[in-house]
Amino acid sequence: MIVIPFDCSDPMILAGRLRPLSRFAFLDSALAGTGLGNHAFLAADPFATFRVIGERAFWNDEEIAAHPDDPRSPGRWALAELDRRLTLYRQEPVAGLPPFQGGAIGHVAYEFGRLLERLPSTPPPTEGIAELEMHFYDVVVACDLAAGRAFLISTGWPELEPNKREMRAKARAEQFIAMIEGTSPIEKPFTGRDDLAFKANLDRLRYETAVARTRDYILAGDIFQANITRRIETELPAGFDAWGYYRALRAANPAPFAAFLDHGKTQIVSSSPERLIEVRDRRVEARPIKGTTSRVADPTEDVARAAALAASEKDRAENVMIVDLLRSDLSAVCKPHTVKVPSLCGVETYASLHHLVSVVTGELQDGCTAVDALAAVFPGGSITGAPKIRAMEIIAELETVPRDVYCGAIGYFGFDGSADFNIAIRTATFAGGRASLGAGGGITLLSDPAAEFDEAELKAKRLIDALGSPT
Repeated sequence: MIVIPFDCSDPMILAGRLRPLSRFAFLDSALAGTGLGNHAFLAADPFATFRVIGERAFWNDEEIAAHPDDPRSPGRWALAELDRRLTLYRQEPVAGLPPFQGGAIGHVAYEFGRLLERLPSTPPPTEGIAELEMHFYDVVVACDLAAGRAFLISTGWPELEPNKREMRAKARAEQFIAMIEGTSPIEKPFTGRDDLAFKANLDRLRYETAVARTRDYILAGDIFQANITRRIETELPAGFDAWGYYRALRAANPAPFAAFLDHGKTQIVSSSPERLIEVRDRRVEARPIKGTTSRVADPTEDVARAAALAASEKDRAENVMIVDLLRSDLSAVCKPHTVKVPSLCGVETYASLHHLVSVVTGELQDGCTAVDALAAVFPGGSITGAPKIRAMEIIAELETVPRDVYCGAIGYFGFDGSADFNIAIRTATFAGGRASLGAGGGITLLSDPAAEFDEAELKAKRLIDALGSPT
């Protein structure tokens, strides 16, 4: 492994220089100074790609054949295959560096959940969107935002022979350093379009009807809550600049678990405030969000809104139910008596919203991996509901369309056994000349249909405004 440190005051400068490379990935803690936004990671030109499409898995576009008698669900079999390939490149972490030092970066679509739990009633993803797509990177630029330092880490994978691996690590480091030290490409200012026509699968009447139907399911004892969302789409003009859109959204709505992924024909932009799962040194952490209110310019009123959110019976009930669900999920992969809730229903403040956030932690069982941890909590309880499987069935019935990357997860698996994934809320996907995004909220017996629609509109506002406003 070769490590080259250098000063870096702004990872966006590095992103501009590396973005022309294939399969550029940027995990961007754009909201620094919160205790969560301490690092950013950039990678490009992967040496391998692992995809799951339908019930089929592919390694570098070559299908991996499953044994016909394998009793596991297609999703669990595929994750075991992913885990096996991560293990091929196992490396110990280097002390003193940011936590991601080489590994796989990508997305897990919401619909991957139907492959884990065998839910045939849920719609498949949109054509061209893989249920899971992870690119394996041998070179990573890891930024310590607090220190203003970055580290180019070149691992030499996929070479397994030590001398060849060392030679590849050196050559790749030289290639990337040349780009980092080169001239930044000229990036045109992103110009929003005011003529985009947005269409949702659920208008106000249909969304409020779906909320009312969800309450009926709660009264019938089917579920305690379910997260009902709207899919919003628009046709894009020729030559639409997804990277420019990310820059505009980042400026308007910085978030600690933001991301930009270029999968080639598909680009994914995320401004997520929510962590699904982190695994580090066998410690597991989830940070579910349930409860949202808008911010206002007046400081006194803004503080009052945050206090009202913290005291809200409805929002606290939502949050506690999801915490209980996560405690159960994590208990399947964590050592007995290690699952704790160090923070319950704390208020976190972002550019336009206050959120109610809890923290659930645990210690991973011997024999379990970061991939197992992701499988245990996916899809996140905060964007499904409780009980999870029945809530997912109701979601499929009421929404009728796929969520795709929205409400899935974006992040990394490190070659050292670590992982960090967001929940892909505040997320837009660009594919086939169209943009799609989603917004919704958790529905409980206390939910007011009109208020729930307004909250969903509020959550989508920054993403839509960035598409339609010049910066």
